Amino acid sequence: MDTTEINQRINNAKVLDFGTIFNQSIELFKKVWVQGLITLLLNVVLAIPVVLTVYIPLILFGVADAFSRSSDYNSYDSYGSTGISIFISLVMFVLYIVLIVALSTIGLALKAAFYRICKLRDLEELGKEDYFYFLRKPYLGKTIKLSLAFSGIAIASAMLCFLPLIYVIVPLSFMVVVYAFNPDLAIKDIIKLAFDLGNKKWLFSAGLMIVSGFLAMIIGFLMCGFGVYVTSSFGQLPAYFIYKDVVGFNYENDQLSRIEQLGIE
Repeated sequence: MDTTEINQRINNAKVLDFGTIFNQSIELFKKVWVQGLITLLLNVVLAIPVVLTVYIPLILFGVADAFSRSSDYNSYDSYGSTGISIFISLVMFVLYIVLIVALSTIGLALKAAFYRICKLRDLEELGKEDYFYFLRKPYLGKTIKLSLAFSGIAIASAMLCFLPLIYVIVPLSFMVVVYAFNPDLAIKDIIKLAFDLGNKKWLFSAGLMIVSGFLAMIIGFLMCGFGVYVTSSFGQLPAYFIYKDVVGFNYENDQLSRIEQLGIE
């Protein structure tokens, strides 16, 4: 499915029913709650070595920076110590950026893979539940670039008194869904389509995401706290169904063409 066709479907989107999508999300959650929990656990497992790999140098450079600063008071060579301190601070800043990018990439890739698994379960398709689909060679570079764009938009919005962030939360949610089902599109097209879909269904999507997220949190807390990890994926499902109802998937066109061919024959 190309960008033009997706755009046309978004522009011609039908009116969605809140209750229908909410009930569909509940039914799908019953099928994918295990996969949602696995996705969350994988996020933690993959993040631990990344955090350790980056934080150990950060701690070492932090100790070195503190030692360098303290030496300023005990040495006449304050210029050299200050230079070392600036260098260490720069390295720490770079490592911190690397940490953010790495964690953002892992989170986005696993979430996109989860949406692909949701499609398999929802449509009862045959296929492998590949949690690392977007961390593999064909898409790793694009996943990193998209995570950078995702983080950049979120940070820029947060810097503008947080009000724009409230608006972009919906398009950012759709950015992952659009990428999950259209991984071969260009980064700029994925972002544009996500914002087009977010703009078209912003109020409906925001309300549905808030209600589902709040419900997932309440039920999770009622399950002795740990249940929050089990129910957290429920808040991600409305975005899947909104995308499904508005844009749909390639298989729909394939099925229609086959039906038409059979009818002709």
